[in-house]
Amino acid sequence: MAARGASAPRVAVAASGGRDSTALLHCTRRMAAALGIDVHALHVHHGLMPEADDWQSQVERQCRRWRIPLAVTRLDGAPARGDSVEAWARRGRYRALARMATEQGIGLVLLAHHRRDQAETFLVQALRGGGAAGLAAMPRLAHRAGLVWARPWLEMPRAALEAYVRRHRLAHVDDRSNEDERYARARLRRTVWPALQVAFPDAEATLARAAQRAASEAALLSEVGAADLRRVLGDANTLSVAAWLALTAARRINVLRLWLAGALAAPVPETLVRRLAAELPACVHAQWPAPGGRLLLRRGRLAPDVAARAVGDGPAL
Repeated sequence: MAARGASAPRVAVAASGGRDSTALLHCTRRMAAALGIDVHALHVHHGLMPEADDWQSQVERQCRRWRIPLAVTRLDGAPARGDSVEAWARRGRYRALARMATEQGIGLVLLAHHRRDQAETFLVQALRGGGAAGLAAMPRLAHRAGLVWARPWLEMPRAALEAYVRRHRLAHVDDRSNEDERYARARLRRTVWPALQVAFPDAEATLARAAQRAASEAALLSEVGAADLRRVLGDANTLSVAAWLALTAARRINVLRLWLAGALAAPVPETLVRRLAAELPACVHAQWPAPGGRLLLRRGRLAPDVAARAVGDGPAL
């Protein structure tokens, strides 16, 4: 489809060259042609696999054949020592996609995740001990970085995408890292999922529905937490222990997790949430080590001291 100029509505598809994104790019192009919408492709070269250059070339060939404008970004750097390769690649990929879409004046980015991806994400989060927010897995629609991110096929079974690719004889690449059992999702796909499907044939649909339920519960927890946060907040974003103690035990933990997320410039360890919930009621003056510094309890107020270095293993009374 040839571009119709800056005045035409635009949509972008994150295109890796793999089966799922190739199918989505092809389908979006077909549907958009009748609606007068320009389709753009966005490709991120992660620089992690020797085949990455070939994947980029595959996407370039597809876009030339289908007359789709293509933007490409190659990620710089590498994961830090101890950092998850998967997490590093995911963060870099979304930053790059957002930048390319913004530069081209595109406000909607389509992602090719499907129902099996959702079910796998639910399982990975469960095995990592995730709460409702983690078990909610991937949202169908999200607003982030000034863009709308949509997963139109999130409720589509994987078999349907495979059938679409066969029907239209779409060439695509295969990422061998999907078979590398150093990665959690690859281990799940190779060893756990086949046995799970034999024992529970409806596992893909059932787990995807569980993710939907978790998303509703996470939204409710967020609403309740936001209301409770207004009740317990003191001056300078401190937490009033007296107001916090007036809540039920479950709501204390929920609002504590929410307050810590805003007070600390780092992910909040669940161990810290549980420790504070257990120890705060009995403390008057104390301090706890926390990511990036420490938490100080003085005069009934809990506050972060992120500039200070965390000291000690427990509350100093």
